[in-house]
Amino acid sequence: MFTLVRSRVRTAALALSAVAALAFGGTAATGAAAAPVPAKQGPTSVAYVEVNNNSMRNVGKYTLANGGGNVFDVAVVFAANINYDTATKAAYLHFNENVQRVLDNAATEIRPLQRKGIKVVLSVLGNHQGAGFANFPSQQAASAFAKQLSDAVAKYGLDGIDFDDEYAEYGNNGTGRPNDSSFVHLVTALRANMPGKIISLYNIGPAASRLSYGGVDVSSMFDYAWNPYYGTWQVPRVTLPKSRLSPAAVEIGRTSRSTVAGLARRTVSEGYGVYLTYNLDGNDRSADVSAFTRELYGSDAVYTP
Repeated sequence: MFTLVRSRVRTAALALSAVAALAFGGTAATGAAAAPVPAKQGPTSVAYVEVNNNSMRNVGKYTLANGGGNVFDVAVVFAANINYDTATKAAYLHFNENVQRVLDNAATEIRPLQRKGIKVVLSVLGNHQGAGFANFPSQQAASAFAKQLSDAVAKYGLDGIDFDDEYAEYGNNGTGRPNDSSFVHLVTALRANMPGKIISLYNIGPAASRLSYGGVDVSSMFDYAWNPYYGTWQVPRVTLPKSRLSPAAVEIGRTSRSTVAGLARRTVSEGYGVYLTYNLDGNDRSADVSAFTRELYGSDAVYTP
């Protein structure tokens, strides 16, 4: 696979503060009020976690040496899947055993992050079965899948959904090719179902290029969109303000620290409000994380096991 794209293991306005970021999605039903979050001025930092191998708790182990604020504002559970039932000829939401374990253990994997003020969203990814976000055969089918997504957010006390249109393999199992209406119907229905939650776009695949249909443009329904190619700078072609976009994308531990720092400097200098990272693991990555926190927030990162 192209090395700039994430390597995965699977079974199937600048000065954007963390407090402002919390407005993108309501507080999850944690059963306890979130603790006050130390102020942090700068872009929203996002961390994808491969839960087949790593714990979501790792996201909460990084704070800023200056002020003690969270390094990361959004944690992404990577990843649930959109699967295809050949009997009913319908897409359905699937959790592999590792994703299911995280959700079932939300009290230890998710709630501690939310109590720190970190939003936790669920990424949904294709699974080689032909079902994708861009080939629902009807508005009703798209709405049905949107309900599965919003039901999962409600059931597990999550803060939103992230769309990643890769590995669908459109056409498998007799499924349709991508169409123009599908993703628009899906996002519209999902936003209606969860108006106070995050919807983010990993800007790749057929769905990402089909954001307008029948006079409806769903671009403004996303809270964030980000570049999918690690180690590069690419502005997502989504009509959102700079404060909601991440042209920078890095893989922690694999993208060189000089590139990580350079992309962070560019994020600040060009006025973008989000910085995307992928593959935070359980090791002490404070040196790699500090490479961008020094540029974004003027502070080193501290790792607390």
